[in-house]
Order: sequence, then C-alpha cells, then structure tokens
Amino acid sequence: MSLFSQVIYGTLCLGICLVIHVIVLAASVPILKQQGLLAAARNAIFQMTLLTTIMLIAIVVAHALQIWLWAIIWILTDAVADLNTAIYFSTVTYTTLGYGDVILSPEWRIFATFSAVAGLLTFGISTAFLVGLIGRLFQD
Repeated sequence: MSLFSQVIYGTLCLGICLVIHVIVLAASVPILKQQGLLAAARNAIFQMTLLTTIMLIAIVVAHALQIWLWAIIWILTDAVADLNTAIYFSTVTYTTLGYGDVILSPEWRIFATFSAVAGLLTFGISTAFLVGLIGRLFQD
C-alpha cells in the first residue's frame, strides 16, 4: 500500500473510530440521566457509584469496539497471521503501549499509527466525559 493510501485509509478508519466512540458515549447519556433521576432518591454514594459504573461500562465498550475494528482490519488485510495476534497488536497499538514484539511490514506501518492516534483521541474524549460526569455528581 502506498504512503498516500495509508494516510487516506488511516484517516478514514480514524474518523470511523471517533464516530463509534461518540455514538456509544452519547447513547449512554440518556441512561445516565434516567438512572440519575432514579438514584436521586437514594444515598449519594450509591448514586455516584451507579452513574460512574454505567459511564465506565460505556467507555470500555467504546474502546473495545474500536480495538475489534482494528483487529478485523489487520486480519482482512493479512497484515498479521491470526486473530490472536490481531487483537494483541490492536490493543498494544491503540493504547500506545507498542511493545514492538509484533511488527508490521513497511506497507502497513503508517496506517497502523492511525490506530494509536485513534486511541489517544478517544481516551481523551473518555476522560472528558468522565471528568464532566464526576464534576456534575459533586456539584449536586
């Protein structure tokens, strides 16, 4: 794959990841509001625990979906040999750990960096959502 193709497809996959992430987090907002109203009658510790747990579940689901998306891409493009390696490589790249024990061929290296960028951006979005939620919980 040419450098230009890697950048174009990487940007497209990055955009898809951002949309997935925002959709999952936005879908959790009505649930948070509903549970917040139901939990308002209960004690504050229960309310904070319940709402934070719901938000964390949404965050984990959003990140897991993206890791699976990247893993599927690595399998479909034959960039890695098997599903286990694809999931492992997706996870360490997306989380920017980058152990370096699985290395893609040069035709995929630039494309793979977009997985790390997606992880960086979406972890930032997740952090903002979580900080916003906790800020609102302590505001009440």
